[in-house]
Amino acid sequence: MSIDWLHFTPWQSLAGGMLIGLAAALLILLNGRIAGISGILGGVLRPRRGDLGWRLAFTAGLLAAPLLYRAWTPLPPVQVVAGDVTLLLAGLMVGVGTRYGAGCTSGHGVCGLARLSPRSLAATAAFMLSGFVTVFAVRHLFA
Repeated sequence: MSIDWLHFTPWQSLAGGMLIGLAAALLILLNGRIAGISGILGGVLRPRRGDLGWRLAFTAGLLAAPLLYRAWTPLPPVQVVAGDVTLLLAGLMVGVGTRYGAGCTSGHGVCGLARLSPRSLAATAAFMLSGFVTVFAVRHLFA
């Protein structure tokens, strides 16, 4: 397999990663909170007194970012090649995994690893391994 040079975007990827890191660092420095998206969104759905504003602002930023990016360059086309049942099952599996793993990839992979958390290292290794196995199975065993 070779690199699709027409869609290879290292500078945009680097900029996106830096923005994610900056947002995570600012949230913990200014608010003392971990930028785990599942926890932030969970707090929006089950709000506590005085805790909703920053969660809504963070979520709004996540939703607004692609629109702002689109002001400078066109967004890549979205191509979903899975059926509705597959997408539903995948979403449920992600939700169960997030609850079982006590956090999501952003909380463990970005923030937890930065804090040298052994639990986050194990969780991130499990996320990555399950992704590798799934891609291998879908592309080579079930194709």
